[in-house]
Amino acid sequence: MTDFLAALGLVLVLEGIAFAAFPGAVRRTMAQAAETSPDLLRIVGIVSAVAGLLVVWVVRNVLN
Repeated sequence: MTDFLAALGLVLVLEGIAFAAFPGAVRRTMAQAAETSPDLLRIVGIVSAVAGLLVVWVVRNVLN
């Protein structure tokens, strides 16, 4: 559970930095995402989740 909370905190830090440093780019990206088809967003979400799981697996099993 500690790792999960640390990962969640890191996500919030990275998002906060992006919003603080590049507010215009974040706004444009959100507008583009709002216009993207739900099917494409779903595919991107699934690919991102699988990539994230792969990174966690590599860190836990290969690099450790």
